[in-house]
This record gives sequence, structure tokens and C-alpha cells, in this order.
Amino acid sequence: MTRIKICGMTSVEDALMAVEAGADAIGLIFWTGSKRAVGVEQAQAITRALPPLVSTVGVFVNETPDRVRTVADAVGLSGVQLHGDEAVAEWARFPRPVLKALSIERYATSPWRSARAAILVDAHDPVTIGGTGRTTDWDAAREIAATRPLVLAGGLRPENVGEAVTLVAPWGVDVASGVEQAPGVKDAARVRAFVQAVRAADAARARKQ
Repeated sequence: MTRIKICGMTSVEDALMAVEAGADAIGLIFWTGSKRAVGVEQAQAITRALPPLVSTVGVFVNETPDRVRTVADAVGLSGVQLHGDEAVAEWARFPRPVLKALSIERYATSPWRSARAAILVDAHDPVTIGGTGRTTDWDAAREIAATRPLVLAGGLRPENVGEAVTLVAPWGVDVASGVEQAPGVKDAARVRAFVQAVRAADAARARKQ
């Protein structure tokens, strides 16, 4: 079953709504350059309100492992997602699961390709990081997903995520802007529709196996 992460959470209400809709994980962005950025206290309020077994992933950009560990410990994060130019060697012994975000273009030559970290494939944008609404190359993503656990991101929304799951067969999917009313404000109907589309695609794939 495809895991579903709703990223860019900024409120307890939206986080609980996403979990009730069927999300497996939520993403909390600690990069101050994001419109969806949260502080430690805000993130703590969200994680403390969540039911057990819901994963919480912190998103960071070019932070040191020590800084990320401090935030992760304070908030109680399940794992971390790296969106910058982080060096593989610096994160080899990080005590929490690491999800490294790469564009399709960067994956081919990135040292992270041979690392043990899970990979999130996102659309490339020269200005901003994540939440751009741009779609990535699904055919290329499918080739990666055939070789390792892959989280698919980039331009996913209720209207296309079912097709993406069917074509790419990712380990997980990640969405932010595709289920929002405004940056950081989730739309409950779109979140529910997104989850339902993923589960419908999962069910269709299971019937064919």
C-alpha cells in the first residue's frame, strides 16, 4: 500500500484532519524560506496532538546534522527530509531515517544515488524548494522506483495522483500545494480526495497482481 505524506502542515487542525482522512505521515517544514515554515514550538503543538503511529517528517535545507538533531529531538520527529546540497558522509550516522530529496536531473549524478537513504523525487525549481506545483518526470521516476524505495512528489493533486501511483508504483507519495487553499492552509475536501485516489489506485493494482 502506497504511503501518503501531506507536507507543509502549519496547524493542529489541518494535521488532525489529514490523519483522519487517511494520511500516514505529515511533513513539517523548518526552512525559513518556505511559506509553510513552522517554528519548534508550533511543530511541538502539532506532533503532540497526533495519534500514535502517525509519522512526522521534518524538512530541512542545508542545516548541519547537529542542528537537525536538536530540532528532531525537541519536536519528536520520526524522520528528516533533506532538500539542500547536503553531503552524504555527514549524514551516514544520523540517528533517524533520512529522506533525501532530488530532482530527476540531479539523481543521475548524485552521490546520494548509492547511499542507504530513501529518495524523494521532486520537480526542479531554480528559485524555491518543494511545494511548487510542478510535475516531475513520471517515466524516469518509474525507473528509479523499480530499483529502490521511492517517494514521488512534484505537482501531485487529487486529479492526477491515481495515474501517478499506477504508472510509477512508488513506495510513497508526497503532496503540499496540491491539497491547499493557500500556502500552509489545507483544503479538507482535496486532502480526502487525494487519499481516496491513492487508495483506489492501490486497490486496482492489487486486483491485477
